[in-house]
Amino acid sequence: MTKSRVLKRHHLIYYLEVHDHETEKLLGHLVDITTRGIKLISKEKIELNRTFILKLILPEGYFNQREIHFEGKSLWSSNDVNPDFFDTGFEVTSLSTEERKIIRKMIEQIGFNY
Repeated sequence: MTKSRVLKRHHLIYYLEVHDHETEKLLGHLVDITTRGIKLISKEKIELNRTFILKLILPEGYFNQREIHFEGKSLWSSNDVNPDFFDTGFEVTSLSTEERKIIRKMIEQIGFNY
C-alpha cells in the first residue's frame, strides 16, 4: 500500500540547485517542494534509501542567507520524461523552524499559482 500525499507539491519558478553538503557535489535541481519532501531532477541516478545533508541554494534577492541545510532521505527514483535525466523523491527528515519558514516563504513568493 502506498502512502497518500499529505501536502500539495509546489513547483517554483526557478530550478534551484541542491548539493550534497558533505561532498559539495551537485545532486540535482529542485522540481517541487513541500516542508515534508522534495523532488529533484538530475543527470545521474541518486543512491536510494540514503540520508543526505542537503544544501539548497536559495534564489538571490529573497532571503538574507544564500543557502539552507536540511536532512533528506532518498526514497524513490525513476526516469524523467526526458530519458537523459532521473527524478528522485526525498523525504525531509529534519527541518528547523527557521528553515521551514524559508521554504514556506519560497513557496509563497516564487511558487507557481495554478
